[in-house]
Formats: sequence, C-alpha cells, structure tokens
Amino acid sequence: MKYTEEHEWLLPEDDLITVGITAHAAAQLGEVVYVELPEPGTEVSKDDEIVVIESVKAASDILAPLDGEIVEVNEALADDPGKVNDDPEGSAWFFKIKASDLSPMDDYMDEAAYKSFIG
Repeated sequence: MKYTEEHEWLLPEDDLITVGITAHAAAQLGEVVYVELPEPGTEVSKDDEIVVIESVKAASDILAPLDGEIVEVNEALADDPGKVNDDPEGSAWFFKIKASDLSPMDDYMDEAAYKSFIG
C-alpha cells in the first residue's frame, strides 16, 4: 500500500489501484455526511478533483493519484457515507482506477514514511 500527502491510500491489485482515505484523514474530517463519487468510465488526469467528501466540519476533495480511467466506484458510500468513519482503510474505499502509467506510484510514501509524515 502507498500513501499520498493528501492522506489517500493506494492499493495496487494487478493493473487497478483502489483508492481511499486514511484513518488519520477520516478522524480529521469528523463525521462524514455526504460523498459524491465519479461515474465509472470517467477519464481522469493526476491531481483532478474527482470525489467530494462533506463532513460536519468541512468539505474535502480526493484527487486522482494517477492518469487513467475510473472503472469502479463504491456505491455503498453514497447510501451510507458514515462508512468512511467506520472503516476508512477497508470497506470504505472510494474508487478503482485503471492507470495509464503506474510509474508515479514509486513517488508515493510507504506506510513507515506516511506514519512519519503525520507523526
């Protein structure tokens, strides 16, 4: 698993990358009350704002970590956005992206570096 400075986690599975937010990010946001997901099939570029998360404290965006195509979204979050608080690094993933180039993954932090980053 890799981590971004925007507190996203990236889990590579074959040619797909599953993306969610870290427990640290979920704690900072507070109670999540709304999640707006992209449509599957959407082509994105790295750093595009593609998910909107609203909590009782703030609104936040999830940025595309790589260029590619959104191939799947976690529809359960639209019905139950609170899952983000319950299991941010598990069942509350946001989307899966088929990356056009995986080499930027090398630039993201591993778990030890991320823990140091937030520590």
